Amino acid sequence: MKYILETPISGTIGSEKYKTVIHWRNGVLTTDEPEKLGGKDVGPDPYTLLLSSLAACTLATLRMYIEHKGLAIPEIKIKANMFHRIQNEETVLLIERKIEFQNIDDLELQQKLLHVAENCPISKILKGNIKIVTD
Repeated sequence: MKYILETPISGTIGSEKYKTVIHWRNGVLTTDEPEKLGGKDVGPDPYTLLLSSLAACTLATLRMYIEHKGLAIPEIKIKANMFHRIQNEETVLLIERKIEFQNIDDLELQQKLLHVAENCPISKILKGNIKIVTD
């Protein structure tokens, strides 16, 4: 088995309600819950982190493609959110991702870039078959 991360992330939580410390390859990230849920909102909550992963991966993937093709697109903006919907009598989580490209009037190019975004690694993970093994 080959791990995606050379060094796994690690996390700890102490007695401060909902505040966690996540150690990653080059630093430390603090997460928390919003005040309305009992946290102090000193860092992003898990939902925000999930959407941030999708946004960051989407933007990086698009930038790689744009540079590879030599396209003149100076900035890309993204917004993401999620909500639950009942479909066929079951609750489904829908992630909404809106991408804005500056200076692109070519609809065919816009569609190609949206296709590239759909294939970023985090998009594939979120759409795929995920199994979580807990020891």
